[in-house]
Amino acid sequence: MAKKKSAIPDFEAALAALETLVEKMESGEQSLEDALASFQQGIELTRTCQQGLKEAEQKVEKLIKQTVDSGTEPFFEDE
Repeated sequence: MAKKKSAIPDFEAALAALETLVEKMESGEQSLEDALASFQQGIELTRTCQQGLKEAEQKVEKLIKQTVDSGTEPFFEDE
């Protein structure tokens, strides 16, 4: 059975690429056509980042729910 690939490396790579793309666009040295292509790529990278964040949030919520559902026990026993 295949394991589901973690979204974290994809998120990190997409975020780094997005930061680089923003710096390139902010330089103002691109033609209009290149700027539009960069903008489109930026939108795609943003969606990848949003999906990664959504998956991480769902994982955290699942872990919290498991913790709450499992109950708590006192650390020290009464003597």
